[in-house]
Amino acid sequence: MTWQRAQKLAARPTQASRWRTVVSGAAILVCGLVALRPPEVHAQGANSGSLELVDPNVFRACGDPRNMPFSNDKGEGFENKLAELFAAKLGKKLSYTYFPQATGFVRMTLGSYRCDVIIGFPQGDDQAQVTIPYYRTTYALVTKRGSGLEDVITIDDPRLKDKRIGVVARTPPSTNMAMNGLLARAKSYPLFVDTRADSSAQAMMDDLTRGEIDCGILWGPMAGYYAGKADPPLVVVPLLKEKTGPQMTFRIGMGVRPSDQEWKRTLSRLIKENQVEINKLLISYNVPILDESDAPITAETLSKQP
Repeated sequence: MTWQRAQKLAARPTQASRWRTVVSGAAILVCGLVALRPPEVHAQGANSGSLELVDPNVFRACGDPRNMPFSNDKGEGFENKLAELFAAKLGKKLSYTYFPQATGFVRMTLGSYRCDVIIGFPQGDDQAQVTIPYYRTTYALVTKRGSGLEDVITIDDPRLKDKRIGVVARTPPSTNMAMNGLLARAKSYPLFVDTRADSSAQAMMDDLTRGEIDCGILWGPMAGYYAGKADPPLVVVPLLKEKTGPQMTFRIGMGVRPSDQEWKRTLSRLIKENQVEINKLLISYNVPILDESDAPITAETLSKQP
């Protein structure tokens, strides 16, 4: 998924649209999906959902070519690995349509029938039909070990008052920071970038490592991934105690065309059947995943499950 999509969700005034102010590494999705499929996509096949798919023998994923830890054109992201897993489970070949997750992403991928599933899509975004969620995550504070901020769990913590905080513009944390008078010293990073050339998350982590900012606030999957790549690794603290401001925790599923209901059911079934393996995959990328009570799901908690 991607933070721009979640950002867009959190910004809307209605319940479904309040989500449009979030997150993580993709793009704003402004173009709606085509509700009716053209006659040439009525392909036949034996697998579930095949009547809805252009090629029932191929798992056709939509992705961003440079949007780690989600996806890239080298197949290194966790969404790439999840697509590989599901393709194997269905006995299909895997193909990708890559397009930068910026304006027009849905229209140029799902909406143009170039691919059949966006592997990361937030629940509540009406640009597509969404499967059951396969993970739940939130924004997180990233800081250096020994900074004295390692146990900050809310943006209104007094220890942040005199700190220079990195934040991606127009994301939910920026609203909470404004409410607490923290924007005057903040360093802002752009929400909308061409991921083929720029990364606001990497720029923020570089500034934190150099000491140009005291801490940063990022969408959880990006915070965990980039903090783990830093030398030495940075500390990631999910912001789970926010009581005011926009929503900052989201459930992420997979996006399909509104007409592809059988395909949606097939993907939801695969999520249910492979949830433990999915959790292990996300943890391997340092994604901070949460259960419905906001308790962290870790390798240790998974090992204790029957």
